[in-house]
Amino acid sequence: MSGDGRMGSNRHGRPYRLPNYDYGENGCYFITFCTKGRIPILSRVTMNGTACVGRGLAPGIPGIQLLPIGEILEEQISLLKNRFPVTVDRSVIMPNHCHLLLSIDKGLPGASPRPTEDSAPPSLSRIIGACKSLTTRLANQRDDTPGREVFQSSYYDHVIRSEEDYLTHWRYIDENPAKWTEDEYYISSKEKPPHDTIPYTYLQ
Repeated sequence: MSGDGRMGSNRHGRPYRLPNYDYGENGCYFITFCTKGRIPILSRVTMNGTACVGRGLAPGIPGIQLLPIGEILEEQISLLKNRFPVTVDRSVIMPNHCHLLLSIDKGLPGASPRPTEDSAPPSLSRIIGACKSLTTRLANQRDDTPGREVFQSSYYDHVIRSEEDYLTHWRYIDENPAKWTEDEYYISSKEKPPHDTIPYTYLQ
């Protein structure tokens, strides 16, 4: 997954993106992008209405409580289908990152702006970049924080190659809230971020 200091390779040292792979072609992708500094400003993972702050979850059903920026992101994800020939099959907005199971279909009509006969199909980078930049713009307008960076510039993508691969990542998204405290991105909502990142008040 995308991360600080590891933007060019995953934990096994392999490139995130396949060389010579056309990301404008029809296909399905598992996408992950993180907040700047991995600060948990998008949502809270709750257990019976209480935020999870310790390692390991108590018995029960975990849920996601979106924070204001997470609500803006959720709306922008829902609007992707109106802007690009894409379908978001599954998604989850975790406290400091977001997972998408996203399909690009060049046969679907584009949205805003509509592609012309000569226009190139939208790249994955353009689609994710639009989602992050629009969320950032609207969040900064809401909070009167011009120039604040909400997301890391990078993202991680995995090409879905089979039905089994698709179902594996679907389950991963569904189970992510229940495994939040074991997640590599886990940070407690009680932990104060560095002073030079997003203000701690945004976690409240």
